[in-house]
Amino acid sequence: MFRGSIVAIVTPFKNDAVDEEKLRELVEFQIAGGTDAIVPCGTTGESSTLDNEEHVRVIEVVVQQVNKRVPVIAGTGSNSTREAIEMTVHAKKIGADGALLVTPYYNKPTQEGLYRHYTAIADAVELPLVLYNVPGRTGVNLLPETVARLAPHRNIVAIKEATGSLQQASEVLALCGDQIDVLSGDDFITFPLMACGGKGVISVTANIMPAEVAAMVDAFEAGNMAEARRMHLKLLKISNAMFLESNPIPVKTALGLMGKCSDETRLPLCPMGEANKARLAAIMKEYNLI
Repeated sequence: MFRGSIVAIVTPFKNDAVDEEKLRELVEFQIAGGTDAIVPCGTTGESSTLDNEEHVRVIEVVVQQVNKRVPVIAGTGSNSTREAIEMTVHAKKIGADGALLVTPYYNKPTQEGLYRHYTAIADAVELPLVLYNVPGRTGVNLLPETVARLAPHRNIVAIKEATGSLQQASEVLALCGDQIDVLSGDDFITFPLMACGGKGVISVTANIMPAEVAAMVDAFEAGNMAEARRMHLKLLKISNAMFLESNPIPVKTALGLMGKCSDETRLPLCPMGEANKARLAAIMKEYNLI
């Protein structure tokens, strides 16, 4: 259902408030670049520092600006199942086409707890849901066997696999078959994951290079493996640069250098260190981004 080049869009700030004008401009930049879907309020969108009103408003602005041109997959995950259900219900009401649900962070639930968490949300909301597994941030790994238990649910349609492990993603594909789509959560393994059967990427790099990320995914889906491989290798250095520091610090810094929006983040995220910023700028110059 959700496939291709999907951007985990940043939330631009101005004087510690959401910059709605720049957010709308970023949406247009993505659509012009061929992005297939947009994820507001994910990790890259700094959802963990948005209050509830801001969270809802960011989703609403993106839904309005997109105006059904591409799907909007709203980040609605929480470490509270009740809160995740409430946020997902609200995302549906304001017009989101799907929801991205991160594994509950900090609680460290068991696999049975994860299964019950996602089942409760899927039972409560008639909306296509994307599981989001990023154990490096949440402290818990959604194992392939648990994904296989969840995959038959009619409302669970995909998983964003951000373990960085091709082995784990391959195990999900082997166990689930066509019951669930697997999307890369790490730009640097999109091509090999698609070679294993993945359907695309929820990308950080697409924030600054939407056309190029889309071109790689499109080439793969068109069967042009040589071109997809070439683009994958071309994008590798800039994709790695997006993680010189904690995401989204580098990508927001890059957007700031490009003049797309402020590089402002919210504490506990802070401005990029000067040495890393200089390194990032040098890499961006290699790609003619600045």
